[in-house]
Amino acid sequence: MSGYLRLGVNIDHVATIRNARGGPHPDPVRAAQIAEAAGADGITIHLREDRRHIRDGDIEAIRKATRLPINLEMAVTEEMEAIATAFRPHAACLVPERREERTTEGGLDVAGMHNRIAPMVESLRAAGSRVSLFIEPDPVQIAVAEVMRAPVVELHTGRYAELWHEGGFEAAAPELERLKFAAADARRRGIEPHAGHGLTFDNVGPVAAIADLAELNIGHFLIGEAIFIGLDAAIREMRRRMDIARGAVAAA
Repeated sequence: MSGYLRLGVNIDHVATIRNARGGPHPDPVRAAQIAEAAGADGITIHLREDRRHIRDGDIEAIRKATRLPINLEMAVTEEMEAIATAFRPHAACLVPERREERTTEGGLDVAGMHNRIAPMVESLRAAGSRVSLFIEPDPVQIAVAEVMRAPVVELHTGRYAELWHEGGFEAAAPELERLKFAAADARRRGIEPHAGHGLTFDNVGPVAAIADLAELNIGHFLIGEAIFIGLDAAIREMRRRMDIARGAVAAA
């Protein structure tokens, strides 16, 4: 499968900068509007338990300010389940979360946490959200996601990004193959595969070229790059590189 690859823009770290000062600026609502104008296909936000970036009031304000679908990343907790079932985002992505971590450090162990995650998947589906599980590109995790009837998995590309940083394409090639296999495996099981974490202008091409992937979610790099070239330009350049990579697949 190939064709258009959606881009979800994570605007969490606009709120991180805002919260560092304690005032209203920069406003993540404005970031969502810029992302929409620049060609993003969705807005991703992570309402963490410690509210280190996105806050409760942001989620409704962002929804009112943009026509783009909202992808709410959330921990597997009763508090987040209650918020999500009331908010009813277009998509709800279950992610691992530890208070002491700086960012999400790996995929959710859906196999080991089956008894806790499965009821939440059903609850969120009943509320009308498209449930996604943020997992490692591992066949066991994908098989359990199928049993849970999760319509989407988001494959963690953090390890790929780390290897690329250490040694470029050659170093990252084995992990890229894992991602390709996992995306194809998810498709065979009737699950739509997405991917994200640590993707940049330099390393996004090989991932975007994975024909089975339907969506990439990218945030930290885009917000960081926006300091130098502006958010609109950063998103447009990422979109361009994704389109080039996916176009090469379509033409093959």
